[in-house]
Amino acid sequence: MIEKYTIETHQRDEMKEITHIVQAFVNEKQIQDGQVLVYCPHTTAGITINENADPDVKTDMLRRFDEMYPWKVAKDLHAEGNTAAHMKASTVGASQTIIVSDGELLLGTWQGVYFCEFDGPRQRNFHLKGW
Repeated sequence: MIEKYTIETHQRDEMKEITHIVQAFVNEKQIQDGQVLVYCPHTTAGITINENADPDVKTDMLRRFDEMYPWKVAKDLHAEGNTAAHMKASTVGASQTIIVSDGELLLGTWQGVYFCEFDGPRQRNFHLKGW
């Protein structure tokens, strides 16, 4: 049971919460006790779990990624000029596995699942697999 989802991003760097989509998938597939894999098939985007209560966390994370991986570095050789996006995506990772217990994502009180765009705006995909 694998489902493909499409998401629109609107900025170069953006974290879009997708927790509700993942939970809806769990509900639809009637997964009571198991796992769900959230996977991003892009090299300049990723999936993370982080705080969803204070929007400043997303703002701070995106700013710090820019500080760690500046967009323009004279020594970068990649012709597309988006080496920073590749670095950010590798740091975040391409997937997250979440435990499902009693039909609910087993997330902490302040946690949410995010699609992380680092080379937008774009139309992107992610996949969910449950078992």
